[in-house]
Amino acid sequence: MNLSEKKISSSTVYDGKIIKVEVDDVVLPDGKKSKRECVRHTGGAAVLFVKDGNVALVKQFRYLYGKEIYEIPAGKLNAGEDAKAAAERELEEETGYRAASSCHLIDIYPTPGYTDEIIHIYYVDDAVFAGQKLDEGEFLNCVFMPVKKVAEMIESGQINDSKTICAVLRYMLKNK
Repeated sequence: MNLSEKKISSSTVYDGKIIKVEVDDVVLPDGKKSKRECVRHTGGAAVLFVKDGNVALVKQFRYLYGKEIYEIPAGKLNAGEDAKAAAERELEEETGYRAASSCHLIDIYPTPGYTDEIIHIYYVDDAVFAGQKLDEGEFLNCVFMPVKKVAEMIESGQINDSKTICAVLRYMLKNK
C-alpha cells in the first residue's frame, strides 16, 4: 500500500524568528482529505564532546519546562549553514572548546508528528579550550560528567533531552 499523502494547498498561520507554522490540506492514501498542522524549522546541530571519558553537558533553564536541564551543546541552523560547522560553532560558544575535527554521529527527527526539524549530531573527542562565547541572552553552565554517570542519569530520568539521549546511546553502541 502506498502510504504517501499529497499536499493540495497550504496557508501560513505564523512566521517567526525560529519557526513557521503552516496548515496544509492533504489527500490521504485512501483518497479522503485531511489537514496537517506543520511547524517548519531550519533544523539544528548538536555535538557530543567526550574528553577523557567525560561528556560535556550544558545545564540551562528551559522556559517551557520551567526548570534547568542537562543537554549536549546545540543550536539552530542559520539559513544555508553547514550542519557540521554549526555543531562546531555551538561547541565553542557553549563550552569554550574549539574542535580539531568532528564526525557525523546521527541525525534525529525529534517530533515527526508535527515538525520537519532535523537535528544533526556530531562527535568530537579532540578540542582545545579557546574561551566560551555565549550568545546575548544565553545563560548556561558547562559541566563534564563521566559517560557512565550520564547513562545512569538517562536511565533514572534525570536527563530527558532527546538529542542527548540519542547521542549518548549511539556513542555507547559504537564503543561497546
